[in-house]
Amino acid sequence: MPGASGVETIAPEDRNTPTEAGPTAATETGTIDISFSPGLTEFLESSNIALGFTSYQTGRLYLIGHGLDGKLALHEAVYPQAMGLTGDADRIYLGTLTQIVRMENVLATGQRANQVHDKVYVPRNLQTTGNVDIHEIGIQANGRIVFVNTRYNCLCEPSLTHSFKPVWKPDFISQLVPEDRCHLNGLAMVDGKPKYVSAVSRSDTLDGWRDDRDEGGLIIDVESNAIIGQGLSMPHSPRFHDGQIWLLNSGTGDLGWLDPAGGGFVPLAFFPGFLRGLAFHGRHAFVTLSKPRHGHFEGLALDDRLREQDREAWCGVQIVSQADGGLAHWLRFEGAITELFDICVLPTVKNPITLGPNSVEIRDFLTIEPTSP
Repeated sequence: MPGASGVETIAPEDRNTPTEAGPTAATETGTIDISFSPGLTEFLESSNIALGFTSYQTGRLYLIGHGLDGKLALHEAVYPQAMGLTGDADRIYLGTLTQIVRMENVLATGQRANQVHDKVYVPRNLQTTGNVDIHEIGIQANGRIVFVNTRYNCLCEPSLTHSFKPVWKPDFISQLVPEDRCHLNGLAMVDGKPKYVSAVSRSDTLDGWRDDRDEGGLIIDVESNAIIGQGLSMPHSPRFHDGQIWLLNSGTGDLGWLDPAGGGFVPLAFFPGFLRGLAFHGRHAFVTLSKPRHGHFEGLALDDRLREQDREAWCGVQIVSQADGGLAHWLRFEGAITELFDICVLPTVKNPITLGPNSVEIRDFLTIEPTSP
């Protein structure tokens, strides 16, 4: 690996978007039109952050940053059924169709790849779980991964010898079987421990959650097994932030929090899409939106609200003020990509890329760990 001036040239799957109108990109999944709000690049630069988000529909991990030329930088890498995502400047964890992927940034401070990228996240460990429908991922204080195993309705850790090690399940789930019964999906970590989870219902039968999507949703305290929020519509992505339990009430299209007095949902902002994926940085919330799979959100209040407001469903990212829910910035996809899942903020990162495990570039992109003097 060369010195601090840079690393060997790589040819990642990235592109710089020249204006807020965005480019039209052709990928193996089809044509994708990208647009974004004026000032998004400046917002990322002034906040000293980059963003990562996933699309299980297209099987992509997307990284958004800002280039030295002042343009928005978009990078994508192929990961089958990319779902749960968590990371920072040094490391990213990603849940895929059959694996949990650990990616490490291989660049030291001051190093650049292709003279522009300050982070190169390389997959260094792929823990195989099999298809357990991995949703959100957390990192515990001891460094171990915990993840939502939706197919088996439980929280798990990776196992050295088996597909997974169960560590918790809701009281109403009678047995660990490969049946998505309650659609356990979201995870909030507090002080390095799994603390809150979201589920679409308390069903204990195969696909039973589908019959109770409108108001059967729950937020459960993992430590006490108490149901602290109910009557929700397909809740996702609980987060403990600034002393409040935030969540996405996806069936209504709302971001909000739980009232600590009575456990009711207090909406802050409405979004024109199905919500999955929530992150916070500074005084802003970052939310991913998806379009409906079959033209409309069947049986959900979100359908009625979009129709009443004469609004079209979105696929993209919206950034809103945590104080009043006002829209600050956005990134929108049109075309072949219609669904996103998780999102994370990468602090102190400018223009990151990652190498997919099956990419051409990863074969010859070799780095050597320095030896101790």
